[in-house]
Amino acid sequence: MVQFEFDIDKLEKAAGKLRAMSHPMRIAIINLLAQSPEPMNVTDIYKSLDIEQAAASHHLNILKNKNLLVSKRDGKNIFYSLKNITITDILECIDRCNKND
Repeated sequence: MVQFEFDIDKLEKAAGKLRAMSHPMRIAIINLLAQSPEPMNVTDIYKSLDIEQAAASHHLNILKNKNLLVSKRDGKNIFYSLKNITITDILECIDRCNKND
């Protein structure tokens, strides 16, 4: 059995990130950005997911505030990408766990 040393601050940060990821639309955004070869702007994201622009902006803001996304401004556009692609490993793990249900 693997033993872990727990740091309360790290656990609280990890829990915050997991809460941010826990919404189905935010999972869809993470998956979309993980599959995209280039950063995407809000328009690309909301059109790809067939949601309202305000909803996309809301979810992007939550993910960015929890340090899951990075953004870069280019003129009037802000382009988003995953800060760390390994975040998709968590989603894949959850998917594998749910296949037995």
